[in-house]
Amino acid sequence: MTSNKPYLIRALYEWLVDNDATPHIMVNSRHPQVEIPPGIEKDGQVVLNIANRAVRGLQILNDHIQFSARFNGVPHDIFIPIEAVMAIYSLEDGEGMMFAEDNSGAESTEAQSEDADAQSAQKRNRPGLKIVK
Repeated sequence: MTSNKPYLIRALYEWLVDNDATPHIMVNSRHPQVEIPPGIEKDGQVVLNIANRAVRGLQILNDHIQFSARFNGVPHDIFIPIEAVMAIYSLEDGEGMMFAEDNSGAESTEAQSEDADAQSAQKRNRPGLKIVK
């Protein structure tokens, strides 16, 4: 099944705009495909205003977000892979959603399998009550 993340981002964006909020996205700026102007990130993250009045040509697609915006008066094309989006929220009150870090590929499947094995072993070793008649 495909990721529900782009659908949630689009829905939350629309909900924020319908409620006259200013939608912002928090992005992992260390993602290799993120294209943002140099120097705007801090500690590997950047928060971007994606309100209609702040951007041009906003597209929230299933694999990326793309738009044009001005930074210090200079226009820049912005490209954000969906995997790099960490949150979408309202500037005014913080309403929105944070996303779990995407760990796609064999490594995450292996880690999930190990976690499931550890959890089932932990359940087996728990003390329990038994009804004796």
